[in-house]
Amino acid sequence: LFAIFAFATCGGYSGGLRLSVDCANKSESDLNIDIAFAYPFRLHQVNFDAPTCEGKHREKLSLIGDFSSSAEFFVTIAVFAFLYSLAATVVYIFFQNKYRENNRGPLIDFIVTVVFSFLWLVSSSAWAKGLSDVKIATDPDEVLLLMSACKQQSNKCLPVRSPVMSSLNTSVVFGFLNFILWAGNIWFVFKETGWHSSGQRHPPDAMEKQSSSYNQGGYNQDSYGPAGGYNQPGSYGQVDEYGQSQSYGQSGPTSFANQI
Repeated sequence: LFAIFAFATCGGYSGGLRLSVDCANKSESDLNIDIAFAYPFRLHQVNFDAPTCEGKHREKLSLIGDFSSSAEFFVTIAVFAFLYSLAATVVYIFFQNKYRENNRGPLIDFIVTVVFSFLWLVSSSAWAKGLSDVKIATDPDEVLLLMSACKQQSNKCLPVRSPVMSSLNTSVVFGFLNFILWAGNIWFVFKETGWHSSGQRHPPDAMEKQSSSYNQGGYNQDSYGPAGGYNQPGSYGQVDEYGQSQSYGQSGPTSFANQI
């Protein structure tokens, strides 16, 4: 959504300004000179006619500057970020097993997220500078200086309407918001790679130390018989005529067996 707002507010922009040239000879005046421009802001290709206040002759002028590179770069990054976000959402929902297989999906996702974070910062900064230049190039007071009629004090040149740049300002804001969003998402994608959890695991030596300390405490498995009973060295068992099990040590049967 943030990517959509970014390229829509910039790529869909069209604006204009209006100027007024009041010549000393009123019949030569032009009070409504409309100049329209739009994305990608190749202003040097925006032409308009202005009176010279010297008869009916009019001069053909154009705005100054070409700011298409920064604008198109910004919109391109926004479009690709939108497409990647859409594709990633589909993978997260429907291909989660494939995504986690061999840790390849999280690794690619992590690298792409870092790259897009950097590109959002660069493109937003470039477009912010480009927008500042566009505002200067389309300032009505600056455009009036291009007209020869306005260099004569007998003629009155006035700005009638300035271009509205609110949507372009919004595009710059969304550009930096996208940078914050993608940069913050680096941490969450990093956790998906498994590098975060592997760094918190106990080393193998710790388990070996715990096992050795357990055996040193006198709980050796060799002291227990296969049936779970405790076997004393040098003893064996025998069943008497009553079905009772008797134990005999090295020196003979027990006292109870002697009584029998």
